[in-house]
Parts: sequence; C-alpha cells; structure tokens
Amino acid sequence: MSFSFRDKMAPSTPLLTVRGSEGLYMVNGPPHFTESTVFPRESGKNCKTCTFSKDGTLFAWGNGEKINVISVTNKGQLHSFDLPKAVCLEFSPKNTVLATWQPYTTSKDDTAGIPNLQLYDVKTGTCLKSFIQKKMQNWCPSWSEDETLCARNVNNEVHFFENNNFNTFANKLHLKKINDFVLSPGPQPYKVAVYVPGSKGAPSFVRLYQYPNFDGPHAALANKSFFKADKVTMLWNKKATAVLVIASTDVDKTGASYYGEQTLHYIATNGESAVVQLPKNGPIYDVVWNSSSTEFCAVYGFMPAKATIFNLKCDPVFDFGTGPRNAAYYSPHGHILVLAGFGNLRGQMEVWDVKNYKLISKPVASDSTYFAWCPDGEHILTATCAPRLRVNNGYKIWHYTGSVLHKYDVPSNAELWQVSWQPFLDGIFPEKAITYQAVPSDVPSEEPKVATAYRPPALRNKPVTNSKLHEEEPPQNMKPQPGNEKPLSKTALKNQRKHEAKKAAKQEARSDKSPDMAPTPAPQSTPRNTISQSTSGDPEIDKKIKNLKKVGGLSEKHMCLLKEYMRIIQRK
Repeated sequence: MSFSFRDKMAPSTPLLTVRGSEGLYMVNGPPHFTESTVFPRESGKNCKTCTFSKDGTLFAWGNGEKINVISVTNKGQLHSFDLPKAVCLEFSPKNTVLATWQPYTTSKDDTAGIPNLQLYDVKTGTCLKSFIQKKMQNWCPSWSEDETLCARNVNNEVHFFENNNFNTFANKLHLKKINDFVLSPGPQPYKVAVYVPGSKGAPSFVRLYQYPNFDGPHAALANKSFFKADKVTMLWNKKATAVLVIASTDVDKTGASYYGEQTLHYIATNGESAVVQLPKNGPIYDVVWNSSSTEFCAVYGFMPAKATIFNLKCDPVFDFGTGPRNAAYYSPHGHILVLAGFGNLRGQMEVWDVKNYKLISKPVASDSTYFAWCPDGEHILTATCAPRLRVNNGYKIWHYTGSVLHKYDVPSNAELWQVSWQPFLDGIFPEKAITYQAVPSDVPSEEPKVATAYRPPALRNKPVTNSKLHEEEPPQNMKPQPGNEKPLSKTALKNQRKHEAKKAAKQEARSDKSPDMAPTPAPQSTPRNTISQSTSGDPEIDKKIKNLKKVGGLSEKHMCLLKEYMRIIQRK
C-alpha cells in the first residue's frame, strides 16, 4: 500500500477541508471551488477533529463514534478506530504512526489513570503503545523528519525512542524541571532545544544539544540564560542552525504593558547568542523565520506596531515602518511576506515582495481569525471561525495580488469551526515570478466600510482637520548602501545616543539659567514696555513676579494684570 505522491501525479491545486455545524467536507482548490468527490460529506455536528498527513496523502477525522483514516489518492478507507472521545489527531512525518489523544480520566477505584495517548500503526491498524498524557498542551510526541527519532516530555525529562520502538526509550535528557523542548527539523545530526524555568533566584535558560550527547558540563552546543521569563517560545529555522526564543513574563513590573514583557533572543548551534535589539518598546506579537533560514521577521511595539526583517547577525535589514499589524506570514517559497492585523484589529494586510522590498497589495480581511498560505505559494486563505467569533462565520480565498477568488458565508444559524489546506511536500509546487497586477475575479469586490470619527455637534459644520494620534513611520531599507558610511555598531550607537543626550541636557540647563543672569539688552526697535524687560519699580514685587515666571505659572497677559494690581495695592 502506498502513501505518497510518487506513483501518481500531484493534483493541480490542494484541497480545502471545511469543518463546522454543517458537517465535514472538502472543496476543490482554485480555480474550481466545487465540493470534492474525494471525501463524501460527513453531516452533523459531531465531528470534533480532523487532520491531513504531512504530505497530504492521508486524512483522518473523528465523528463522535470512531476515528476514520482514508487515502486521499486512492479514495479508499484504510482504518476505523473505536475512539469516541478522541479530540486530537496527528500523523508522523512519514505516515507510519497515527497519534490520538482524548481527555485524561481515572478509573473507578481512582488507583491509576487510564492511558489516553494511543499510537497506531497506520499500515496494520494495531496499537503500538499507550501512554498517560494528562495535559492537552504538547500532547503529541515529536518525530524527526525521517522518523528515526521520537521524543516525549515525561516528568520533566525528555525520553527518546528510536525507529518507532516505543517499548523502551533509547536515551533520555535529564535536567532539573525541563518545561519544554523542541526537536530540530531536517536530517541528521538531530538537535534539541530545551527550556528550564528559573527558581529561587536562579535564571531561566535555553540549551541546545546534539543527540545523543547530553552528558558532561560541555555537552551543550549553546546556552542562553535570562531572568525575565515565565514562559518561552522556541523557533528553529529550517536548516536547524539557529533558534529564536521569545521570552515572556506574565507581569510587566514597569507597568508599561498589561500583557507582560517580552524579549527576543537568538541562539546558534555554533555557540553564538544575542539579544535582538528591537527599536520600539512594547509587546512582541509575532516572530517568523524565512524558509531560506537566513533571515527572520519580527512584529513588535505598542500600536501602531513596527515590523522589521533581521539577518543572522541580528542586524536590521529592512524596516516596514509602523502600521496596524500583529502577525507575519512568509509564503512557502519565502519570496512573499504578509503583514496582517487580526483579532482585535481590522484585518488590514500588507503583501510584500521581500526580494525587492516592494509592496504588492493591501487587501482587507475584516473579522478574520485564521490565515494560511496555500502550498502553491500563490493563494491565501482567511476565515472567521467560532468560538473566537460566532457571527459572520465564513472563509475567503485570495490571490496575493489582492483579488478575492472565492467566498463562502455560512448561514446565520450555523458556525464554522475549522478550515485548512491539504499540505504538500516541499518542491511539489515550483516558485513562480511575482506579479503586481491584480488577477481577474468573478467575485464582486467589497469596499470596506470606513468608520468615521465621532464629531461633537459644535464641530460638525466646520472643516475637518487632519490630526493623528501617532506619527506613522515609512518603510526604510536598513542595508548599508554602497558608497555610504559603514553603519555604527550597537555599542557605538549607544555611546552616540548618550553623548547627544548629555549635550541636550547641558543646553537645556543653560537655557534654564539664562533668565536669572543679567538681562540681555533689548534691541532698539523693541518697545521698552515688553514683559521680559519691564519692572514694577518695587524690588519685592519684581522678585515674586520673577518666581512666577520661572515656574511658568502665568501667561504674559496675566503677568501685566498682576503688576498693575500690585501697583494699586502699593499705592493704597
């Protein structure tokens, strides 16, 4: 039985899986968008989960009674497992194992829990192993791409199994209280990044190891420790040469942010590490590697947020300026980048050609809760799904030039829960030249409704003044241009800023002292009765007026009135 596309020609476009209160079904990808005959529609509201294999040839779903597995290429059912409570499914990279998870429960006598993580052999349908996995977070074991290695976090240790033999672990990584780990992508040698949270004044740290060299004080390939970390997100690049670590605290002690504080760290397998200097303060919304593994994009800072591409030296390469955005998505080929503002933002997207740093389009996908690139690198899927939003559910398929090619809105009494593309292996779809002109579409374009700002009745008949809460920063190329001076290092830039700040402070101090010094003679053309030169004639009154002027308590008009009043008092 074959589970790959090698024997059959790949279809022109991937399928789209739609799961909601209307049931589970598949839709043909562009340009047809008709319901697919590969998978007969499963009606009803009982479908809790579904997933494709990594190469898109297998599909598994649960209907509340059984977990079924079919071959997408042969349109035939392979297996059916009696698992009515399963809510999570995952295939191993080479389609050898199907992992299922259901909520953890204990037996009636409460002596031992019932194993709730099952690993099934996809070829024979037999259960290879059952484990107890209490938490839904990080429930699935991690495989290397060739399935030689499989790892699980068990009681703060990482257990490694080889060649899908789950009866005994081949190796283990033991550190005090390992909270999380991530296996590197790609072929051998395998690497693993582990995170250990800090305790009792000791810092948190992330370490990189090469399997199976875990013992000894110098076994780690790299180590990065930090104090400000309650949780971390670790992101390997595709070539497994470096990891980006987003360290987050639950509370920002400075009070600047309600969402805590985040820092971005870079750790390379050659031992190098650095803190990525982000020019704008505020949260880190998203960080994503380019598929080339040579650069990454970060979206950060208080709104309007900045987005910047950095190289492997953590130097900025291109700054996209500021805008309403909180997410970044590279295309599968890495030549197009989408910056988007979803969630509590209005769904504005910026589609960029990142080879020439040129803006392609600026579509708006209002109320979107989900975004995904099609494996062909040309089409984009946006969706509004429940339970994040229970109204206006539906999905749209776009071309990256901004045209909506297909749109589906679910009925008002129905909900959409999940939409996903059929995945494909790298290299199935070749990279195509970027076009900047919008492709034609039969779907009528919808102009987004622009909400006008509230104006009080007294101002409604007066001309509108253009005022902004924030000054927008334009995009700028951060690469040193030929012929220009070499950009300053981080230390030199820091020293330069300090020097400029000191200089500005001195000038400010001089300007503050100058009113107390001897008065500068007024030009002949200046009238003799100006406020700065005039005196009341009484030294005591002049002293009080001078003190008021120093603190900026009164305007010049009020100062004149005060002098007149003081003169009248003196006469009386």
